[in-house]
Amino acid sequence: MNMKIVKDFNDYEIINASLGEKYERWNNIYLLRPDPLVMWDSNMKTNKLDAIYHRSNKGGGYWENNKDIKTWTISYHDLKFNLKQMGFKHTGLFPEQAINWNFLRGKIHNKENVKVLNLFAYTGAMSVAALKEGASVVHVDASRGMVDWAKENVKLNNLEDKPIRFLVDDCIKFVKREIRRGNKYDVIIMDPPSYGKGANGEIWSLEKDLYNLINLCQELLSDNPILFMVNSYSGLSPIVLENILKLTNKYKNTTISSYEIGLPITKNNLVLPCGITGVIEYE
Repeated sequence: MNMKIVKDFNDYEIINASLGEKYERWNNIYLLRPDPLVMWDSNMKTNKLDAIYHRSNKGGGYWENNKDIKTWTISYHDLKFNLKQMGFKHTGLFPEQAINWNFLRGKIHNKENVKVLNLFAYTGAMSVAALKEGASVVHVDASRGMVDWAKENVKLNNLEDKPIRFLVDDCIKFVKREIRRGNKYDVIIMDPPSYGKGANGEIWSLEKDLYNLINLCQELLSDNPILFMVNSYSGLSPIVLENILKLTNKYKNTTISSYEIGLPITKNNLVLPCGITGVIEYE
């Protein structure tokens, strides 16, 4: 297991991080947001600040804005994304995932007729990355709001005429139906939460359901698959994720690995860890 760090995201940076908060620049918008992994004191100063997210002791929290911020755009190379202030401190994009956008694009670059299944697909950054390389995408998320946001991002990148299906659905139920239909995919990506609810109130628990879902997804892989990728923010051990991938993998000549992903902190050259990814690469 190793760490991969995003070093080329010009529109995003963590300027500094201290005492449970990170001071960030998102294009020309400056935010201060909580992060529980920031357990150190770096004597942080926030010279310019457009919005602060205040966490409530009762759970959740609220944004305090110094200027009117409804939506804005951020770019990463040839990718563009719409950002918004969401509940529970989020903006609709995880910049550390640039590592995985690049990984995916490199694996499918110049390949024809690649079919990608993106589960727990959120606002569609991975879907946009796959479409950019000419793949067809099935984008599944239980939240209609997130699927609508993903549609915005696809349109923002002028990819709305490309082959993508958007589905508001429970991921496990969708996978089971795809198995019955006999549909196959060359690439399967998932970014499951630790806990969630499906489109019809189905309960998702990472501890109880992850192994089953990954095992089911093996039946959706094509005869010549390219990549299987699982991302997690839940504090899951990368070795646990590797173990699940090893036990469920049904193909020979594969490479199974995991890595942490992180973001650099400009002020002091520290790195903020931002989750783990496990992958199966097929030869």
